[in-house]
Amino acid sequence: MRTARAVSAGGVVLSEPVADALVALVARRSARGELQWTLPKGTQEPGETIADTALREAREETGLEVRLVGELDTIDYWFVWAPGHTRYHKFVHYFLMHATGGDLSRHDKEMEEARWFGLAEAPRAMAFANERRLLELVPGALDRWVASP
Repeated sequence: MRTARAVSAGGVVLSEPVADALVALVARRSARGELQWTLPKGTQEPGETIADTALREAREETGLEVRLVGELDTIDYWFVWAPGHTRYHKFVHYFLMHATGGDLSRHDKEMEEARWFGLAEAPRAMAFANERRLLELVPGALDRWVASP
């Protein structure tokens, strides 16, 4: 089996850049037909920086206009793409963002739904543990943003 690397970027999108804000999650159907709530993310396109990818994907998948607050973390995992007989090592770079406008009803067709969740309730809805862990980083990231000049 062939091995390859994949790079994506996305964001933790807050309703406002404050600790008690809401977080935007997006949902699509799994291969089994279950609704999976996740953070918005997607593949880097040629010529894009990682931050540009994160902003574009957050805008497309949520329907919101967003502004970057700062870097959050990078997660990585392995998966197999059976049709291509390829084992991928995927790196997803996440940024903290906040909404400046837009509307969740304008999410793209890739997503079945986009919705606001409280930071305490979001982890219970989210499908993936590595993304749930990112929400724990939000308070510290906001503190760094407020403290920066």
